[in-house]
Amino acid sequence: MEIDCVPNWDGLVQQQHLIPVKSIGSMHDVPKDLMAQIKDLERQFTIETPKLHEIVEKFISELTKGLSKEGGSIPMNPTWVIGYPTGDETGTFLALDMGGTNLRVCEVDLPEEKGQYDIYQSKYRLPEEIKSGTGPQLFDYMAECVKQFLIANHEGQDISELKELHLGFTFSYPCSQDAIDHGVLQRWTKGFDIEGVEGHDVVPMFEEALERKGVPIKITALVNDTTGTLIASAYTDNTTKIGCIFGTGCNAAYMEDIGSIPKLEHMNLDPNLQIAINCEWGAFDNERVVLPRTLYDKHIDENSPRPGQQTFEKMVAGLYLGEIFRLVLVDMHANPDVKIFEGQNIEKLQLEYSLDASFLAEIESDPWENLMETHALFEKTLKIDTTEPERKLIRRLAELIGTRAARLSACGVGAICKKKGITSCHVGADGSVFNKYPHFQKRGAQALREIFGWGKEVRKDPIQIVPSEDGSGVGAALIAALTMKRIKEGIHAGVNVKRKNSLIPPTK
Repeated sequence: MEIDCVPNWDGLVQQQHLIPVKSIGSMHDVPKDLMAQIKDLERQFTIETPKLHEIVEKFISELTKGLSKEGGSIPMNPTWVIGYPTGDETGTFLALDMGGTNLRVCEVDLPEEKGQYDIYQSKYRLPEEIKSGTGPQLFDYMAECVKQFLIANHEGQDISELKELHLGFTFSYPCSQDAIDHGVLQRWTKGFDIEGVEGHDVVPMFEEALERKGVPIKITALVNDTTGTLIASAYTDNTTKIGCIFGTGCNAAYMEDIGSIPKLEHMNLDPNLQIAINCEWGAFDNERVVLPRTLYDKHIDENSPRPGQQTFEKMVAGLYLGEIFRLVLVDMHANPDVKIFEGQNIEKLQLEYSLDASFLAEIESDPWENLMETHALFEKTLKIDTTEPERKLIRRLAELIGTRAARLSACGVGAICKKKGITSCHVGADGSVFNKYPHFQKRGAQALREIFGWGKEVRKDPIQIVPSEDGSGVGAALIAALTMKRIKEGIHAGVNVKRKNSLIPPTK
């Protein structure tokens, strides 16, 4: 999802609503039926401070439960990324990033200079048909992209000579990992439903596709983009304690002491060793106990490929924000008591998932009091001619959905910090919603102030969510480097000895 917009933050309304006040003008010309709808939407989508606290407490208990032997809704997957980078890692490594929308191939050089890197990369669109195709189709496409990248970036060199290149594979879907170079897909998320991959280790599936394409490189680490974000950010900023993604999907990763992970007790590892945990917190509150879901959230869940799963993600991730917005407008149009888009063909608006978060971002970026850019956007995209009162409702709806997403996202960050006793840190965040959705960062920061009770006397927020380094590219390459470094040092915990192309050198 690409969003092009210029944030125009101008402050907050008093206390609970925390919405930008600029540009929408007076509501005096908004008819009573639309004003009633606006008030009702505010009731449905606003999350007050006490509710934030309730959500955070439930979040903490679910994070803890996920680390237990019994497990819980939030998987809390150990990643076998052990310890933070030192900044002294060196070498050339590849990274392949399979996100929700694009495929990116990177070559990362880690020079002698501490905490520095150079990156060369190419981006490829993931065809829609692959998202509901078969495993071999997916991995063959990915292998072909890697091959074309290597041919372009190693001109005049036979790619069969690149056997010493190691690849960090960023696979941003819930996996159970018994090793750094092993990952069994638990379930597809982000609207993917590819046959024959769930329940299987994706590393050999990808390596077999690379072999079919004549690409000799080794997959050294299977990485979640969030774990990559944590490591890449910590490489350049050692105050980083959490990595987050707020994009097509949502997730977080942080370092946990092995002694605090009951489900790893059987491995008898050093309890003080730190291992990155990939939370997969999109599954928070799958029991639907605490999150304030609207009828529109319930509709999205019931009509999704995985009803009852990824409850939190469906309320905060970029994939769903546009659909929530669309459903509200379609519902209003069908309501005989509400006069909106009267006498107009709303055929385009009725197409499921036809709007994404970038559509809402454009609405929130409209700087004009009469929202003329929103008028042009609706006309161009949906062939709907809007009145100014309708546009004021549209703007308010976008603000409410965007604000709710930011405030819920902050609950997850607050929960990890409270669980770990972190009182001051940077949270490295990436993803199109975090980076490009207007006001998302400031709304999240405001929610953290409410969660931790920081008053006006606190001049600088002790916990700050900041733009991360390139987690899915540089982070994956760094994790490949860290893995090879510890293997050379004889630290083999969490490395797959059974795989066909084992990274551990054979004993003589």
